[in-house]
Amino acid sequence: MKRFLPNLLRLAALILLIAFLVRPELFEPLLKPLVQANAPAIYNQGSLLSLTLSHLATVFTATFAATLVAVGLAVLVTRPVGAEFLPLSRSLVNIGQTFPPVAVLALAVPIVGFGEKPTLIALFLYGLLPVFENAMTGLSTLPKAIVEAARGTGMTAWQQLTRVELPLALPVILAGIRLSVTISLATATIGSTVAAKTLGEVIIAGLQSNNLAFVLQGGVVVAVLAVLIYDAFSAVERALARRAGRV
Repeated sequence: MKRFLPNLLRLAALILLIAFLVRPELFEPLLKPLVQANAPAIYNQGSLLSLTLSHLATVFTATFAATLVAVGLAVLVTRPVGAEFLPLSRSLVNIGQTFPPVAVLALAVPIVGFGEKPTLIALFLYGLLPVFENAMTGLSTLPKAIVEAARGTGMTAWQQLTRVELPLALPVILAGIRLSVTISLATATIGSTVAAKTLGEVIIAGLQSNNLAFVLQGGVVVAVLAVLIYDAFSAVERALARRAGRV
């Protein structure tokens, strides 16, 4: 029973999350004590489901772009021809961590305008470092015997990379993507300050109207999404690691 309890809790959290997003009015009695008289207990300035889907789309779009760039850089610097670019690559991916997301938004808005674009830029820059570092670690710590065996079978450099190195390094790369997604889920809420459609709208509306129920709704949805997605990535990583161990 203890083995299945965590999975049951995750399933219960997922069901409750879906129920809340689809039929939030069912939860109004629980949230009513948190609001002042006659104030709405359920966010009523838009669809929670629509905001959640938009929030996820923004996060995964930015993470996908960051993953392509970060893994590409990691592949480059782990090849003999690109090893000299390692310090430059590290400096580039550290830019996103050097500047706070709010500062990136402030710099991006005059260039690309309000909306989703400045949020995507901030999340993209913020997501580069964990993916790059994990990808570089995964590619540079592969067992030499396996790499030499692949080379000895006559594989080209491209075949060796795509058929051996990347599949073996994938669990470590996914760990970096998991961290990037988790960070971006929380960070994306500030995108609503520049008119991006994210769950930050709910939190900001709650702060502006002194409505604790709104703040709680936005925060809890983001937190539950982060936990569930984190666990999902972890499960995939474990499955890939076990599969790689049997190869």
